[in-house]
Amino acid sequence: MIRVNLLPQKRGARGAAPAQSQRWLLVVLGVLVVEIVGLFFLHRKKLDELDAAKAYNRKIDNEIKDIQKFIAPHEEVKKALAQLRAREDAIAKLELARSGPTAVLLELATLLTRDKGPTSDPEVLAQIRSQNPLAGYNPGWDTHRLWLTSYIENDRVVKIEGDARNGADVSEFAQRLKLSVYFYDVTLLPGKKEPETRDNKLELVHFALQMKVRY
Repeated sequence: MIRVNLLPQKRGARGAAPAQSQRWLLVVLGVLVVEIVGLFFLHRKKLDELDAAKAYNRKIDNEIKDIQKFIAPHEEVKKALAQLRAREDAIAKLELARSGPTAVLLELATLLTRDKGPTSDPEVLAQIRSQNPLAGYNPGWDTHRLWLTSYIENDRVVKIEGDARNGADVSEFAQRLKLSVYFYDVTLLPGKKEPETRDNKLELVHFALQMKVRY
């Protein structure tokens, strides 16, 4: 016996499941696409940062190479500076010698030159002469009346010995030394008269002076 169901059947329930599955699949695919796009941009950003870091490292390497090239001749520069300093020291010593003992000897020569006098401070000399007109020096003194026989210096203390015609010549010479800027603390040491001999018909005065020098 055959039974036939003539009542209408519900078809919506069977068709809804595939449509809902398709929507979920699309959502998952969309999420995957978004993630892939995000990862791509992130990867691109990291590549840019890596390129920037490499460029910075290349810049630092170039600066280091430049510095190494600059300091490469450092030893040569040190040697050149050492030679330059040695040359400067030698020049300074020469200048000191020229302005030191040499200048003192030149001053002595000036003191014993006719029509010349000591190297003095004009103001100091004027003040001395204002207080005592006899405290100056005699510009007309005959320097041939006195000559030196010995000059010894030790630690800027000088002892001078010589002969003169008389005591006045020794006093004039000592006064010139006192007025000179190169000498101070001039002290006349005990002297003696030189007797006449066959070769020397003049009675001379042997003198000795001790003083300090400035240079």
